Amino acid sequence: MNVNRFVPVSTTIKSGFFRAYQDLTYREILPYQWRALNDEIDDAPDSHSVENFRIAAGKSTGEFNGMAFQDSDLAKWLEAAGHSLANAQRDPSFPKEVREKLEEWVRSAVEVVASAQQPDGYLDTFFTVKAPDHKWSNLREAHELYCAGHMMEAAVAVYEGTGDRTLLDVVSRLADHIGSVFGTETGKKRGYPGHQEIELALMKLYRLTNEKRFFDLATFFIDERGRKPVYFDVEAQSERFYPVWGFDRDHEYHQAHLPVREQRDAVGHSVRAMYQYIAMADIALENGDRELADACRALWTSTTERRMYVTGGIGSSRHGERFTTDYDLPNDTAYAETCAAIGLFIFANRMARLDNEARYADVAERALFNGILSGLSLDGTRYFYVNPLEVVPAVCDTNGTYRHVKYRRQSWYGCACCPPNVARLLASLGTYVSRAAGDTLYVDLYCNGVVSAPLSSGTFELEQSGNYPWDGAISIRVTDAPAGAVSLALRVPAWCRTPSLRVNGDEIPIDSISEKGYARLERVWNAGDEVVLDLPMPVEVVSADPKVKADFGRVALQRGPIVYCLEEVDNGKDLHTIALAEDPAFRVEHRKQLLGGVTVVEARGTRTSAAQSSSAPLYRQESFSPSLEETTLTFIPYYAWANRDPGEMTVWVSAPR
Repeated sequence: MNVNRFVPVSTTIKSGFFRAYQDLTYREILPYQWRALNDEIDDAPDSHSVENFRIAAGKSTGEFNGMAFQDSDLAKWLEAAGHSLANAQRDPSFPKEVREKLEEWVRSAVEVVASAQQPDGYLDTFFTVKAPDHKWSNLREAHELYCAGHMMEAAVAVYEGTGDRTLLDVVSRLADHIGSVFGTETGKKRGYPGHQEIELALMKLYRLTNEKRFFDLATFFIDERGRKPVYFDVEAQSERFYPVWGFDRDHEYHQAHLPVREQRDAVGHSVRAMYQYIAMADIALENGDRELADACRALWTSTTERRMYVTGGIGSSRHGERFTTDYDLPNDTAYAETCAAIGLFIFANRMARLDNEARYADVAERALFNGILSGLSLDGTRYFYVNPLEVVPAVCDTNGTYRHVKYRRQSWYGCACCPPNVARLLASLGTYVSRAAGDTLYVDLYCNGVVSAPLSSGTFELEQSGNYPWDGAISIRVTDAPAGAVSLALRVPAWCRTPSLRVNGDEIPIDSISEKGYARLERVWNAGDEVVLDLPMPVEVVSADPKVKADFGRVALQRGPIVYCLEEVDNGKDLHTIALAEDPAFRVEHRKQLLGGVTVVEARGTRTSAAQSSSAPLYRQESFSPSLEETTLTFIPYYAWANRDPGEMTVWVSAPR
């Protein structure tokens, strides 16, 4: 057995930073989104997602409305609700009335989804209602397999959160129907999804049910992608082809340009890419496929070392929501879709499982605290689809190049993939904190909670506490342990220069037990043993590779896992005229009443004199020597921007002049 296979490690987040987000999820986010999916938010675009299922089930009349993938919004909401109910099972403090309301909504949603399933197992409201004679005729654009995948993920979460297998039975029939349509056997279609998702979902279904046919179907979709002739070209010539978008994309956009084992560069639509890479890693974890694993490593390197923002955002271009070329990371036109950062976070988790290296979890943490949380307002009811690193509102309002860039979060979207995606990730965070491999428990993320891990030799239980991410002092107390020696591997983030470690008060030199970025403690543990990991968090000045043209001569600030930014509300207009001082004299202060409670960084800086620049000609022949005035700069966490008065924002500022 591969010791890196998925072992169910339960983490109940009890307090602190991420417990606040999980509380927000079940108290505000899920109720708000349920109303949005039922078209009950006055200032939001209609979703019609639930109504589409009602129409498909014959419970209502009318036309299909929304995107071809509208089913997936309800599926992701169901998954988030399932994870929240699983949290409720483990946590006696979870409010009973909230749990009961969630259960009621889930039962209602599952009932209408099940009613919409066709006798042969088919489930997709777009084709059931709008084009029943054209099922499976346009995989490139129509998202049938994508929607099926999200419903499979929902079914797994709902089953684990409630014990009710109604939706699980629905998606099992759906998967079997899909298996009857697609495959290498004579008479079957050798197609694969235009938008990857079902591959990783089938792997989840396989891990839950241990039904190998689901694993085989996932493997088929992965193996078939990129073979020649490209299936999307073949189906487009069919008389049954049903156009959805009315335009084509190149093969790289769909990651269908090469067989997956030959892919080395992150190309195309960034969310599709991440979902594919997750599934590739899942399969490699299961069957030890070395070629798949090597492709994953190369694609990881391409993504994170040449095509990722400092916030963990990926996919720099709005044209195709895609990767472009190495080091092309513009700040003001950045796309950096929230869903893409979520995909990177999950891909990082799979790579950490594959190689047991902390560098992957470092990127997961970067994406989580910055590129993902930025997609959600602090009250849980407004969302960013796009996460720029620089904003000037007047330019966004008047220049069409920036029409995708918003400086206020939106109440909902016609294409609402990101809001429920954020919800399902926040609700499921406990599944990403720690992982077990053989007799080692790896701690990848730090939060206040109780971890219960089934190691090979028995159950290992820990309790984490501290004030992360604002303070790097992390206390871990053992509450139960196997009789023999087992290992506790604590991630030492790459951003921390001077970590220290004590076990029961005795200092342990981290260098002596360091292994692939983890401090690995192997010993016989007893209940009551205490480990204290201290990760000092000075403010760090970050610079980009000189090949990143947009950041040349500029710097960003990071403290611990948090990337910081300047907002106009604190620093005035014309943020591009600001530079960090040679001696910034950083001052760190936690402000409980600001933005839900954040640590801010104040620094000395300079600003080009507005009087000098405004009185000067637009262009001049002589060199311009601006007069500089000293100023105090206030940096806030990037994830918290756009929660106050609208205005300019920037992550990167000029280096000391």
